Amino acid sequence: MKKNTKIMIVEDDTDINNILATALKREGYEVLQAYSGTESKLILELNGQDISLMLLDLMLPGISGEEVLSYVRDNMDIPVIVISAKDSIDSKLTLLTSGADDYIIKPFDIKEVVARVQIQLRHMERNSEKAVEDNISYKDMLLDKVSFSVYISGIKLEKITKQEFAILELLLKNPKQAFSKEDIFEYAWDEPYMGETKTLDVHISNIRKKIRAVTEEEYIETIWGIGYRLKN
Repeated sequence: MKKNTKIMIVEDDTDINNILATALKREGYEVLQAYSGTESKLILELNGQDISLMLLDLMLPGISGEEVLSYVRDNMDIPVIVISAKDSIDSKLTLLTSGADDYIIKPFDIKEVVARVQIQLRHMERNSEKAVEDNISYKDMLLDKVSFSVYISGIKLEKITKQEFAILELLLKNPKQAFSKEDIFEYAWDEPYMGETKTLDVHISNIRKKIRAVTEEEYIETIWGIGYRLKN
């Protein structure tokens, strides 16, 4: 993950900042350096989407490290490793509960810092891979199984019910397969199909209405005498 992985160092001590930057560059990471809380916020506003991890001192001129951490948590989803001379357990617990992912006490061993960085980046990479597994897509439609949401071209469909989500999940997981109403009902309701089709037909109709609210493209095709499938 090192290639194009950009790490931001926020540390007002120039020597420490440069030591961290040199060690991380040696490992193949790109580095952004800030020497105050105010400077770090400006960099985040301009380049925040490109940053993979932050090393953050607390005692900073301008905006404090705690305020920088709060800003990051409100606007970004990246690991933050706090590096501080504050060594009390209360300080550590406060920062960790406020959103820091790790806490390193000064003076530090540079090899330990690099190792902690690599651990956090591996965690982020695994979480990213899991997020991909938790998403199902077809054409411009995306089902997010974590947030229980459905999007078309980035627009969220409103008020998707549990059964509607399950119906779409089944169809999107098998985009070329036509499903009988019995199969769809038993998957979405998790109970035996008793031969009554009106409930399922109403849910299919509601899904179509919610899709039409954001796009003219049809996603669900009726296969007469069988059931439904995704429209190719």
